[in-house]
Amino acid sequence: MTIPNMITIMRLVLVPAVVLAMLDMRWDWAFAGFLIAGISDGVDGFIARRFNQHSRLGAYLDPMADKLLLVSVFVVMGFIGELPLWLVVTMVSRDALIVCAVLLSTVMNHPVEMKPLFVSKANTAIQIILAAVVLGELALTVQLDPLRPVLILLSGVLTVASAAAYLVAWLRHMSGYGEGSTPGAG
Repeated sequence: MTIPNMITIMRLVLVPAVVLAMLDMRWDWAFAGFLIAGISDGVDGFIARRFNQHSRLGAYLDPMADKLLLVSVFVVMGFIGELPLWLVVTMVSRDALIVCAVLLSTVMNHPVEMKPLFVSKANTAIQIILAAVVLGELALTVQLDPLRPVLILLSGVLTVASAAAYLVAWLRHMSGYGEGSTPGAG
C-alpha cells in the first residue's frame, strides 16, 4: 500500500461526504470537499511520480476515484436542477458505454487497453471546472455568468466527441483493424 494509494482511498471516502453535503445544501462543505479531493488528486500524482510510488492498484483506483466523485456531483447537480439533465444523462451514458465496451471486450477474450484520448482529457478538465464553478457559485453565493452556460455547452460537446472517439477506437479494435495497437494510442 503506497502513500498515493492511501490518498486515493481517502478521496473515495470523500465522495459520500460531498454528496451528503450537497443533498443537505451545505455548499460550503461540498465545495471544500470537492477542492480537497482535487488537491489530493494532484498530490498523490506528484508523490507517485516524484518518489516512484506507482502501483497497479493505483492505476485503477485513481481514475475510479476521480470518476466516482465527478459522476456523483453531476448526478446530484442534475437532480437539484443546477445542471441540465441532458448533460448529466449524456455524461453518465458515455461513461456507462465505455465500461460496457471494456467489459464486453474482456468477456469476448479480446481485451482492450483504454488509454485517455486528448478529447477525453479535455472533457474531464471542463467537467471538473464546471463542477467547481457551480459548487463555488453555490458556496460563495456569487454568479459567474456567462461562465456556467458556456461550460455546460462545452462539456456537452466534448462529452459527445469523446464518446464518439472511444466508440470508433473500440470498433476498430473489435473488428481486428486495431490488432497490435490500442485505442487512443494514435
